[in-house]
Parts: sequence; C-alpha cells; structure tokens
Amino acid sequence: MEDGNQPGPDADTPAAAGTFSPHAPPAGPAGPDAQPSRSGRNLPVAAGVGVLLGGIVILTLFTVKATFLIVMGAAAAVALWELARAFGTRGTHVAVIPAAAGATAMWVCAYWWNDQAVLTSLVLTVIVLLAWRLPGGIDGYLRDVMAGVFAVVYVGLLASFIVAMLAPADGARRVVTFVALTVCSDIGGYFAGSLLGRHPMARVISPHKTWEGLAGSALTCLVAGAILIPVLLHGHAWQGIVTGAAAAAAAVLGDLAESAIKRDLQIKDMGSVLPGHGGILDRVDSLLVTAPVIWLLLTVFVPVPG
Repeated sequence: MEDGNQPGPDADTPAAAGTFSPHAPPAGPAGPDAQPSRSGRNLPVAAGVGVLLGGIVILTLFTVKATFLIVMGAAAAVALWELARAFGTRGTHVAVIPAAAGATAMWVCAYWWNDQAVLTSLVLTVIVLLAWRLPGGIDGYLRDVMAGVFAVVYVGLLASFIVAMLAPADGARRVVTFVALTVCSDIGGYFAGSLLGRHPMARVISPHKTWEGLAGSALTCLVAGAILIPVLLHGHAWQGIVTGAAAAAAAVLGDLAESAIKRDLQIKDMGSVLPGHGGILDRVDSLLVTAPVIWLLLTVFVPVPG
C-alpha cells in the first residue's frame, strides 16, 4: 500500500481507464460524493474493509486454523487472476491453471509434509509450465513461461512461508504476529506520511512513499514487535524489536516492488475487488515479501514447540 502523503503531482492518475502514465496530467476535482484521503484512498471504506478482513483472519485462525488456508487459497486465486490480467495488457500470457495448482501443492506440502516436498512441488510446477506453453508455438514462449514462473514464485512460494508459520502448534499466534507487524508498517507509514511526509523516497516508483512515512512504519513496527513477541510467543523484547525492524523493511520493499511492476505494465491498480484498497495484490504485496523474513526470524528466535 502507499504512504499517505504525496510530495508532488499525482503520478497514480490514470491516463485512461485502468492505465497509468507518468506524464499524464492530474485528474480534475472529484465529484461531491467522493471523500478520498490525501493518498487517493477512500479512508472510511478502506478502514472498514481492513477491519472485515482482519476479523476473517482472526476467526479462522482461532477456530479451526486449517480453514485459514481456504481464505488464503481464495485470495491467491484472485491474485493470480489479477496478475495474469495485468501481464495480458502487454501481450504476456500467464498459465493461471498450472500456476494455481502449483501454489496449492506447495501449501499442502508446507502444512502437512516438509520443506523438500515444497521444493519438489515448485520444480514440478516449472516443468508443467514449460510443457503447458508448448502448443502455443515459439513466439513469446520464453516470455510467457517466465511470467508463469514469476507468478508461481511471487504468489505461491512466498505465501508458502505463511503456511509454514501456521503449521506448528502455536501457528495461529505466529501468523497473527506476522500479519499485525505488516499491517502496523502500513498504518504507521500511512499516517506519518499523511501528517509529516515531505521528502519522496522513490518518486518515480511510488510518489506517495516518503522518508517520513518510512520512519513512521519503522517506529510502529518496532513498538508492535516489542509487545507482540513477548506477549504472544513468549520471546524477548529485543527479539521483537529486531523482528519489527525487519518487518518494516520487508513491507516497504514489497510495496515498492509491486508499484514498480504496475508502473512497468502501465496500470494504476491490479484490480478493484477490495473497495478502498484496489485489488488483492494491492493489499497483500507487503505480506508476500514480509512472510519469509518473519518466518526466518521467528524460527530462530522462537523455536517451534516440540
């Protein structure tokens, strides 16, 4: 997600419906019913959607935690469809069916089997993608196969670390810690950027990102980590601070990376499934990149119960 302050003209203004142009002029005034924030979000709607999603996460994790995989699966299916549609605007075709099947296989292996099975699932998926594209001929073969591999790694493999966090006996608390830290990065960056943001961090990639917003993300994550790791996982406060710092860095990287993808494809949002947030990928970009980082640190700091 984007920080709340924009230091210059709005580079997210679409040049045409659903497209992005870095040279497009700013849009005209919004209609009387539009109540966007300074970042372009409809903040009340975005907050409502965020609370609803958070409630679903908590409900599934602390009832039958395996049902959280169903929520993840639904989100991943939409995310893969959004990514395939985005690539399609530039003539690149992503094989969604084998990509989704491969992601599902990796998650099943991560939850019920072992790491070697996850790696095997990834390799087999790549082989299937190589074969799947062959009937389409040689024109664009490498481009389409690599787009499919990217989709599997970006959505499937990165998310498998969330499943790996979920699998242990204390998995629900591990996932809550991971999600909360990532959300804190977004919230802290949004409000610090809205109130204080003046200096752009990556104007070409994401003009809403400011150094002040980054500081807000980091501070919020440090505090949240120092509280969550001791309370939920019985770790030490210093471990929470380290984990919070890593979460802030990874979350911002994930946001910037997805913004770079959108600008390269010249689109404004990956989708419009979530009011106030855009598409599923616009919502989970930070979560995907943060997942392996938090999984690693929690594995080191808070050993899985025997």
